[in-house]
Amino acid sequence: MKSIVLSFVLIALAVFTINAQSTHVKISTTMGDITVMLYDETPKHRDNFIKLVEDNFYNGTLFHRVINKFMIQAGDPNSKDAPAGAALGTGGPGYTIEAEFNEKYFHKKGALAAARQGDNVNPEKRSSGSQFYIAQGNVYTDHQLDMFEQRLNTTFSKEQRDAYCTVGGTPHLDGGYTVFGELIEGMDVLDAIAKVEVDARSRPKEDVKILSMEIIKK
Repeated sequence: MKSIVLSFVLIALAVFTINAQSTHVKISTTMGDITVMLYDETPKHRDNFIKLVEDNFYNGTLFHRVINKFMIQAGDPNSKDAPAGAALGTGGPGYTIEAEFNEKYFHKKGALAAARQGDNVNPEKRSSGSQFYIAQGNVYTDHQLDMFEQRLNTTFSKEQRDAYCTVGGTPHLDGGYTVFGELIEGMDVLDAIAKVEVDARSRPKEDVKILSMEIIKK
């Protein structure tokens, strides 16, 4: 009996250690600060994001694509000092990243995920080397999720259903894009950015800029 209890204690400590060592990144924007936690189970995306943060790659880039009740997207280096009306969204560091799908992680509100090119030119669903988005989405009913399951030929877990019926998210993106972290502070900033006025390309009419990113826990 003692050995069983000890095993549970060791497992609990291991889980706590993994969570305690997870990397947190503070994203300072012109509309406030956001803090995200990177998942250790998506190491390629985690390590790449950390490297870009440490290289100050994101400083001065814009949230160049914003769709209320859907998501906010950033990470295009071409957005630095981009003139008003310029088309953005095609820039990157010159490489892509292998997809790291994990059923534990899905597009609940606040999910941090990698943008990518479409399936027609990217059948392996490889991620952009730098562009990312933070999901906002909507709150759904069980009936609406049933319809998504039929349309997408998938089955949502209880955890997914609980999240999508309470905090919301973008369930139709699950399994198509790598989720590699989540927002842990600044949900109000996410909502504020999502509400800004945008042009026909979904670019904010007044720039929403990433001032800096800082690793605050590693």
